[in-house]
Amino acid sequence: MKNYLNSKEETIMKILWKLKKAFLKEIMEEYPKPKPPSTTVASIVRKLENKGFIKHRIIGKTNQYIPALQEEEYTKSEIKSLVQNYFSGSFEELVSFFYKNEKVDEEELNKIYKKIKDKED
Repeated sequence: MKNYLNSKEETIMKILWKLKKAFLKEIMEEYPKPKPPSTTVASIVRKLENKGFIKHRIIGKTNQYIPALQEEEYTKSEIKSLVQNYFSGSFEELVSFFYKNEKVDEEELNKIYKKIKDKED
């Protein structure tokens, strides 16, 4: 499975993660404005299925789409890729980057540290 989703694919996946399962019509209803044509959305859905991100089951004459990959799995994979590609595999460098460039305050860093410590215990 390819890990990368472009913005339109990610929009559709977020809709499917939210709804858990959906027909094309339901995806279209949830799609934010400006909505693309349904043929475009159908094409993206097919691409997502070919990439292994979603699967379908046939109900009557219509396909119902289901995420084959859970949102947490995708997020974990994307963050791991981000850390590998931009921070030499170091989460310390990632946190340092945000501390320096995004003006994360010490209180927020302490909250992050506490969450990490709580997970270790």
